[in-house]
Amino acid sequence: MNPSYKLGKLFSTGENECISKNDFEKYLTLRSIEGLSKSWYNQCKQYLVKYLDFVSWRIDEDKTLSYCKELTVNNSITYYRKKIYQIRRFLEYLKVDWASDIKPPPEPEYYPKSITKEDIGRTLSYFKGHKFIKQIKALILIGASSGLRAEEMYQLTPEDIDIKKRIVHINHNPENGQTTKTKRSRIAFFNEKTQQALCEFLKYFNSGNDLKCLFTQSHITRIFSKSTLKVKDLRKYFSQEWDRHGGPTSIKKILMGHSIKGDTDLMHYNHQSEEDLKRIYNKVMS
Repeated sequence: MNPSYKLGKLFSTGENECISKNDFEKYLTLRSIEGLSKSWYNQCKQYLVKYLDFVSWRIDEDKTLSYCKELTVNNSITYYRKKIYQIRRFLEYLKVDWASDIKPPPEPEYYPKSITKEDIGRTLSYFKGHKFIKQIKALILIGASSGLRAEEMYQLTPEDIDIKKRIVHINHNPENGQTTKTKRSRIAFFNEKTQQALCEFLKYFNSGNDLKCLFTQSHITRIFSKSTLKVKDLRKYFSQEWDRHGGPTSIKKILMGHSIKGDTDLMHYNHQSEEDLKRIYNKVMS
């Protein structure tokens, strides 16, 4: 570790000044209380440590630009943007004058792939006979029928699922290891086919087996490693299927937990009760 990391003094923003341990730890603390998920917090920290090691824990514009240039070589634009944004945000926190000059490239054009009922059916058939088929089927169906993000499904507990009412609670509770992208809790719904699959899986889950969590990320990732359809695709299917059935976009945004910033209607006018949301959901996704 570079000796400058051990310094505890505050620094000025002059070129080549040391970045102290206190400055770095304070910044990380501020990020942690924003409600970041543990995995994303650790990822951001890793981005910054690699950058700081490269610049020898000093404010150095030339080295910073060299590091940013190196990042373009072996990273996709999306991944590169994430790293650059975290570096810039940290430098702006330090009030470095030239930090605002670091501008990541625009997001590449993205064309989502079409996912159909046939794709869901083929994926279920692919896993037929698998040791954890009840778990896999429950995951696939709850993702396809509720539109949860993959990370949100990995964080689910049995208490979050109301089988009888067909409601799933997506909680933003960082202290309990549960986070959402918008930092807001919400509810979503699932259909009767998913209800049946969840009943079978929860009975299996509670019968004494090797599973400690409903859908552990590392465990699920291994299972789906060779599958054509990935867990994140289930959310895309829900979105596309909702639109195929002519469901209102505003309700889809609420159920999927989209950010409503900039959406005047959802921010100031459109309020729907739990009963309203479920009635609309049943009409669209029955």
